[in-house]
Amino acid sequence: MNRVGILFSGGPAPAANAVIGAAAMAFRRSGHEVIGLRHGYASLQGYDRSSRPLVPEEDYHVFADRDLWGLRNTRGVFVGTGRANPGKGIRSPADLDDSGKTERLRRVYEALIDLGIEALVSIGGDDTLKTANFLHEFQKRLPEGERRVRIVHVPKTIDNDYRGIDFTFGFFTAVDVMAKELLNLRADAMATNGYFIVETMGRKAGWLAYGVAIAGEAHLVIGVEDVVGDLAVEERVADPDTGAERTETRLSLDRLADRVVDLILAREKRGKGYGTVVLAEGLAEMLPRAHLENVARDEHGHVSLGRVDIGKLVAMVAAERYSQRTGRTKKLTGVQLGYESRCSPPHAFDVMLGSQLGMGAYRALVEKGLDGHMVSVAGQLELQYVPFSELVNPATLETEIRFIERGSDFHRLAAELGTKLASR
Repeated sequence: MNRVGILFSGGPAPAANAVIGAAAMAFRRSGHEVIGLRHGYASLQGYDRSSRPLVPEEDYHVFADRDLWGLRNTRGVFVGTGRANPGKGIRSPADLDDSGKTERLRRVYEALIDLGIEALVSIGGDDTLKTANFLHEFQKRLPEGERRVRIVHVPKTIDNDYRGIDFTFGFFTAVDVMAKELLNLRADAMATNGYFIVETMGRKAGWLAYGVAIAGEAHLVIGVEDVVGDLAVEERVADPDTGAERTETRLSLDRLADRVVDLILAREKRGKGYGTVVLAEGLAEMLPRAHLENVARDEHGHVSLGRVDIGKLVAMVAAERYSQRTGRTKKLTGVQLGYESRCSPPHAFDVMLGSQLGMGAYRALVEKGLDGHMVSVAGQLELQYVPFSELVNPATLETEIRFIERGSDFHRLAAELGTKLASR
């Protein structure tokens, strides 16, 4: 193995450069040439051997010693990132045998081969893991004798909702940055006798919202895991592929607003007219479908949650419900937090975690000769290697999200630190 590629895909995360820097350093010290593939899969999936060659510095970068000087603690993503999805349209193992549906995967494969890359370090979220597995499975179907690119994946998400690892790099930095902003808003709420309804990133699970609420001393936090009981409503929807109807659990916006009003009234009885509420952005994707009909989606089919702005939506509805229930007015302000944390200076723990994961990618490929594995850590940053087959549903090829377990000690911690409300 002479050439190794490093690719980062999806949203930025603090300590991204710790992963990239540690991996690149380890490979270069052992005599390997390291190629940074710029802006995710965008250039690779558009590659054409006859008409669209890859351009140095525009599409890829060959690492030099000076690139690694002080890289681990820097902001941003050294090789850039993007959201191109070369596996779009692949929904089952059978689709991997369809030359039309795998056309972009083939272009990625050919680009890597023509660059002389023999192993790929993929860094990204659950969709990037899915793409890494697609590429791994695609190569299994190549004719015997065709060259192969071995693949290892490093889990990345500030949302911390990855199966197979306890904490993902960037999570603690993002919590720290947003918690400090929440504390500023808390002081503002005290000064103005108002409320801030704060939406934090966290598309699928509530880890980030709960972390920010705990560290930022919020008075109430609601994540997607909390859409049960009175917050849940059942909605009948038609399957887009078969037309068959099924029942989905959705979020009741009115009941969520009432929960906020309950908080305000409970605190008013204690002589406190201010407060902060934290909502996970993933709640927006659980709104009744009528709220989401005209909202844009990304390459992976995800709703553009920032455009829903559930913090402002809940603040508006809760203010109306408060007025209806009390005959008074109350200032409620919706705020979005998240983007400002993704490229903030990394927390020391995230630098250590990211560095170990980058080193783990080197060890997986060079020392252990692995292919189709995710790098993980446990305990005192002890390295572990998890096969893709344990992380991906074999029938749908989908990855699974790790939610906060309701009733767990972490789940109870946030609830018990907030304002006590009457049980529902």
